[in-house]
Parts: sequence; C-alpha cells; structure tokens
Amino acid sequence: MAKFLEYLHDHANIVKYVFFIFLIGTVVFDFFAERHEAHFWGDHIFGFWTIFGIFGCLGMIVICKGIAHAWLMKDENFYDK
Repeated sequence: MAKFLEYLHDHANIVKYVFFIFLIGTVVFDFFAERHEAHFWGDHIFGFWTIFGIFGCLGMIVICKGIAHAWLMKDENFYDK
C-alpha cells in the first residue's frame, strides 16, 4: 500500500488530470442521460449535481480543516509545559 501511495504522489499531475477528465466525463454524460420527471429545481440544469458535489466536497474540506485548526491544534511546545 505504501508503494502505491508513493507512486501516486510521484505522479500527482497524472492523477489530477485523470480526476479532471472523470469530472468532465460526468458532465458530458449528464447531457446524454435520460431525464424523467424532475424532482428538484437542480434536475433541470445540466451538470448541476456534478458541480454541486465538487463544491460541496471542497466546502466540507475547508470547514473541517478550519474546525480542526481551531479546536484540535495545540502550541508547538504544549506538552513540554
């Protein structure tokens, strides 16, 4: 597992492009997906749920990182006191 993670770290640009291609693929797929009755207002907008998902994940990352820094982070010499 460590070798696999090291490989991904060494090839981060390739991994980034694969994820972007996958994201673009989901938006393109949304154009061809068969639509039935819309249940939410976002169902009428092509690619809405893809964009909603990426911004939702980024928002959770920022919020959780802020909470972790505010509540969990201690001074550098906290345990030396």
